[in-house]
Amino acid sequence: MLIIAMLSFSFAHGQEIRDGQDLLRAMHDRYKNSWYQTVTFKQKSTTYKPDGSSSAETWYEAASIPGRLRIDIGSPATGNGYVFFNGDLSVIKDNKVTDTRHSVNMLLVLGFDVYRQDPEITAKIVKEEGYDLSKIHEDTWDGKPAYVVGAAKGDLRSKQFWVEKDTLLFLRDIEPARKDAEKIEDIRFIHYQPLSGAWIAAGVEVYSEGRKTFSEDYTEIRANVKLDPQTFDPQKFAATHWEK
Repeated sequence: MLIIAMLSFSFAHGQEIRDGQDLLRAMHDRYKNSWYQTVTFKQKSTTYKPDGSSSAETWYEAASIPGRLRIDIGSPATGNGYVFFNGDLSVIKDNKVTDTRHSVNMLLVLGFDVYRQDPEITAKIVKEEGYDLSKIHEDTWDGKPAYVVGAAKGDLRSKQFWVEKDTLLFLRDIEPARKDAEKIEDIRFIHYQPLSGAWIAAGVEVYSEGRKTFSEDYTEIRANVKLDPQTFDPQKFAATHWEK
């Protein structure tokens, strides 16, 4: 019995969770029949500067799960934003695509896609992004038990993600900053609330080396909104606005 206990942390609806791949499968199976297919919201984006000052702007986001996310920065009329489409990122300025490159949005993958796409696909993406799915341990976050995948206990610098044990909801992603790999970013999903038979974190906080640098606060959240597929076509950015 001791050996069995050491090999497995717990069961999630009858599923043994021995590694990160098991956890991703359990997350999917828990919500595969109830997670929304699309979601839209208005977002207050706040940047916190080292001198203590801050600035905020309004963004508009629309997602089609899995794999598609559109962000309009400021008024949609300005034509500035980003489109994530199945692992690629397009940057749009003045309604023109200025850059397209491979860029996986792990918050989209772990906070949304995981619940709607084949868990084998999610596991492949996560491993390709450098997370070690063979490493898993239990910890606590905000007073609740959590799974941690990708790092040993006490290691807060290796790539890792945290998932609440009871709800199997994504909590936290820790990874090197994209602009400076020497710095560690700690991105947290907060203020979970029910949404159309599932859940959404109505806030996100980003910390760099322990200092809060950015936050997102969502309002006007709507699930299963009908979205034109062209919403996520970078070349049609100017012509298609879900906000209108």
